[in-house]
Amino acid sequence: MKALFIGGSGVISSACTWEAIKQGFDLTVLNRGKSNLRSLPPQVKTITADARNKSELKQAVANDHYDIIVDFIAFTPDQIQMDIEVFAGKTNQFVFISSASAYHKPVNQLPITESTPLYNPYWDYSRKKIACEEVLIKAYRESGFPCTIIRPSHTYDKTLFPFIGGTTTFARMLKGQEVLILGDGTSLWTLTHHKDFAKGLVGLMGNPKTIGEAFHITSDEVMPWNYIYQCIADAANVELKAVHAPSELIAKYSPEKGPSLIGDKMHSVIFDNTKLKRYVPTYQAIIPYRQGAQELVDFYLNHPDLIQVDPIFDKLHDDVIQYLKK
Repeated sequence: MKALFIGGSGVISSACTWEAIKQGFDLTVLNRGKSNLRSLPPQVKTITADARNKSELKQAVANDHYDIIVDFIAFTPDQIQMDIEVFAGKTNQFVFISSASAYHKPVNQLPITESTPLYNPYWDYSRKKIACEEVLIKAYRESGFPCTIIRPSHTYDKTLFPFIGGTTTFARMLKGQEVLILGDGTSLWTLTHHKDFAKGLVGLMGNPKTIGEAFHITSDEVMPWNYIYQCIADAANVELKAVHAPSELIAKYSPEKGPSLIGDKMHSVIFDNTKLKRYVPTYQAIIPYRQGAQELVDFYLNHPDLIQVDPIFDKLHDDVIQYLKK
């Protein structure tokens, strides 16, 4: 089957390219060709174009028809509307990568299923993803545009630390400094390795029964934040010096990161993957976070030049910790 990935070298999409090739898809990747952090399989065809430029996108796909098109990099309703206009009649399945952060916050009921209402008054990113879904569903109902909606939760690879501050926080760990953990560290979180996610997504590709449906793809492993930080510290063979801080306090010091904390990470999330497994019976997330944490640490210890410290966020750590110790 012919597939087109818009994106292809990101955290999620890179694993999906390898899995799609493994499963025998004739895959083309369309992106700007600016990322070299993650490699593509040699069998992949590439198109260099700006997917957010309508005339460039139309010219790039010309008269081609794809069995499946997956857009990994659409974040706003106008981008989705452009996709609909460009790809109408050119595909049997258009897959939109939305976000599980779109589910109702605060969380009213666990586990979260695909029928959980979409509502996030705290995070603009999530509200735009909801609006994207609404545009797609309207097009499906009115014109039969063949959409499938995918909602990843927190998906990572060997380059992406799961905690606030990323490599800044990791650098503090290596230096023996204290690091901030949300709340008391006992709220529950789900992390999904990108290779596990890819098995779910590729398993849904080309299935006509998925048209008009939404799926989240996550691991079944649920962990408290204390454990997530401890896995990184153990992998790096350093002592974890944790300071627990309310998410609202961190948000006060960092308005930039506040919405993703208040609108997502401060809430316990547990996902029910029953629907996904009904459509992809072979799906199973098999990579535990302790193994993923070791991959992360090994990657950065082998590439120390990539351990970048953001002085602003480093200072935020110190300021919040000092405030809590008054």
